[in-house]
Amino acid sequence: MKGIVFTEFLELVEDKFGLDVVEEIIEKSELPSGGAYTAVGTYDFAEMLSLLKNLSEKTSVSIDDLLLTYAEHFFSVLAGSYPGLIEKYDDPIELLSSIENHIHIEVRKIYPDAELPTFEVLEKTKTSLVLIYKSSRAMYNFGLGLMNKTFEHYNASATIQLEKLKEDGTEVKFSIIKN
Repeated sequence: MKGIVFTEFLELVEDKFGLDVVEEIIEKSELPSGGAYTAVGTYDFAEMLSLLKNLSEKTSVSIDDLLLTYAEHFFSVLAGSYPGLIEKYDDPIELLSSIENHIHIEVRKIYPDAELPTFEVLEKTKTSLVLIYKSSRAMYNFGLGLMNKTFEHYNASATIQLEKLKEDGTEVKFSIIKN
């Protein structure tokens, strides 16, 4: 997993819960990296799981809710750092339907060894979208948070339902209806 995901996560934890909590979850997680991340480095996903688990235990916030909150923060980072990825689109449905064929291609140019989830478009209209998310990391709530922020970015709203196609969350169907 790319280091930017870790550096931004720890920045969010510091902003929301304080530096003491950052230090505590790093210490409890017993990370091979020691919790020292660079944005361009690559780190084991198990480290993120450990950080999330320890933060959840410390704050009594579920991992799913932490991922939603983190995704909202991360969207702002992406929008600020790579505005061209978002400014190309004038509609959230168009942006979300282009994840696989445009956005992930651009991300791979910046981070060639990034392990990204896949998003298959099953159905698309001007006001609806059905996507299949696949990832061994099962971070579908992170995807949900990014989708929520995408609609907010365009001053729009949507009803987004998710259905686990695999119980472990490695394959999830998102049904999105623009309000």
